[in-house]
Amino acid sequence: MRIAIVDGSATRAAVIREGLAAFGDCETFVVTERRGMVARIEEIAPDIVLMDLGNPSRDVLEEYFAVSRALDRPIAMFVDDSDDESIAASIDAGVSSYVVDGLAAHRIRPILDLAVRRFNAFSRLQADLAEAKGKLAERETIDRAKRILMDSRGCSEPQAYTEMRKTAMDQGRRIIDIAEAVVTAHRLLGGN
Repeated sequence: MRIAIVDGSATRAAVIREGLAAFGDCETFVVTERRGMVARIEEIAPDIVLMDLGNPSRDVLEEYFAVSRALDRPIAMFVDDSDDESIAASIDAGVSSYVVDGLAAHRIRPILDLAVRRFNAFSRLQADLAEAKGKLAERETIDRAKRILMDSRGCSEPQAYTEMRKTAMDQGRRIIDIAEAVVTAHRLLGGN
């Protein structure tokens, strides 16, 4: 596992490294410079990112949230103090685990596990949502194509659907492809 530790403090980074020492097959990278941080993390290509921010200012927090938005990786963030606004911003930025005043070597493993599991669960939800949106968009296109056929041919809804399905089967295409072609042709011929 490749782990990027983002921390401006060598002392705090050492605590995280100590907690990761129990991992046998763990390769760690410490990123201390804020400048070029996203590029450096992308270069490392970590499986997970651990950020220890101590007591960050609003500007620093926003900069680190920009990093978490840019990466598609589990991120665990350690801070000394927090407030509701920072917590909400971290969730919006995609931080998987937000730990307040909890940086201790023995806690690193469970926090890592939690961050990875939450990230994976959230990724599955996003994939399910994208699939559902795609299916809904397809259904709307098919319904629109049926309405076009019903209006232009004076047929019923089942007849319009049957005609599209038969055309799809005859051409070895999906019904959504036929529906999109009907909608596009209708639009090209001046329909709304």
